[in-house]
Amino acid sequence: MPQTAKSRFPPSIKFLAWNEAAERFSYYGMASILVLHMVRNLGFAENEAVTAYQVFTGAVYLMPIFGALLADRYWGRYNTILWLSLGYVAGHAVLAVWESAWGLLVGLSLISIGAGGLKPCASAFAGDQIPAEDKGLLARLYDLYYWMINLGSTVSTLVIPLLLDHVSARVAFGVPGVAMAVALLVFWVGRGRYVHVPPARHAPPAADAGPGGSAGAAVLRILAVFAPVTVFWALFFQYGSSWTLQAERMDRYLFGFQIAAGNVQTLDAAMVLTFIPVFAVWVFPALERRGVKVTALRKMAVGMFVTVLSFVAAGAVESALQGGAALHVAWQIPQYVFLVIGEVLVSVTALEFAFSQAPKHLRSVVMGLWYVTISAGSLLTALVAWLNRFQGVAYYAFFAAMMLAAAFVFAAVARWYRPVEAAPSAEAAA
Repeated sequence: MPQTAKSRFPPSIKFLAWNEAAERFSYYGMASILVLHMVRNLGFAENEAVTAYQVFTGAVYLMPIFGALLADRYWGRYNTILWLSLGYVAGHAVLAVWESAWGLLVGLSLISIGAGGLKPCASAFAGDQIPAEDKGLLARLYDLYYWMINLGSTVSTLVIPLLLDHVSARVAFGVPGVAMAVALLVFWVGRGRYVHVPPARHAPPAADAGPGGSAGAAVLRILAVFAPVTVFWALFFQYGSSWTLQAERMDRYLFGFQIAAGNVQTLDAAMVLTFIPVFAVWVFPALERRGVKVTALRKMAVGMFVTVLSFVAAGAVESALQGGAALHVAWQIPQYVFLVIGEVLVSVTALEFAFSQAPKHLRSVVMGLWYVTISAGSLLTALVAWLNRFQGVAYYAFFAAMMLAAAFVFAAVARWYRPVEAAPSAEAAA
């Protein structure tokens, strides 16, 4: 995105951006083949594989709260990222060399601790590099941050499923491990250029909580906004589970070559790479010129309503498949379009919202709480899959209805919430 001379990213950002791209390559590459690996190679039933995938995803996004507490209270963000990344690399190594249900359990446990624990620290550490008063640069940072996430995801979901199909599971899991080692190296190389915010070993005084009042009150207000978004995540991560299994039953030939079912997930990341600049450069400025105030909460509310349409579209595809239609996988494109619009409006915006609204000594914790909503959403999906009460079209209709209800709740909460204005912080001047 264009930058003025007064609002250039500091040199540290390039290391963090490429670290994020490599780390996300490793995570999404591994995740793109998990369900297929469990069904094909480990003998899981489809609903068991979906349940296991969603429990793992839930664990990954539950760990951020522990990583955040380590960072904000004890180790600091830099050290937390560094040490948890080592465990993350070890988890990938276990998946690559130990092909069994026990190997899966150990490897995914290590990855959930590493990947989950460093998530809030990485996003907050990136925000630490930006002067607190430069809201425009902070917004562009999280656009860039999310763009790099999806660059890594796009490449990995193209490459890794092909390695599973045409080489071996060992190689398919090994390559993401190498990518994570590269991510760790890039992060370490930039160590002398970072702004470091020391951990607050004791709770900060009320005066340090920020313009919104006491730290506890500020966090509770943010949690009220986060809560309905749990349902968004219950739908979102199904592109890696139920949508992938749906793609497996569709015609995937393109120009005489059969696309791997896991490759279809690339649509999400590729569309995000396109839609982020489209919204930032054209859509939002056009709305502002017409007098529409584009706030973070308004973006998120619209995104949640749009996400409903993704499962309506997925349900329509499922209905046709159940009716015996031989559909090409291109019929999944509309559901991905709606999902990605929701993702850009909800997920990208929430990173900026969480950082800007959090008390400065609790930024990793608030980021961690944001990721806990992702965990709760994924575990909700796991519960529905495990109960196995809804199949086919009814499954998609259930989630669409739940998403619609959550969108109305979020819209009501957003009208009540009053954003706080961030003041320049000490770390911004460091």
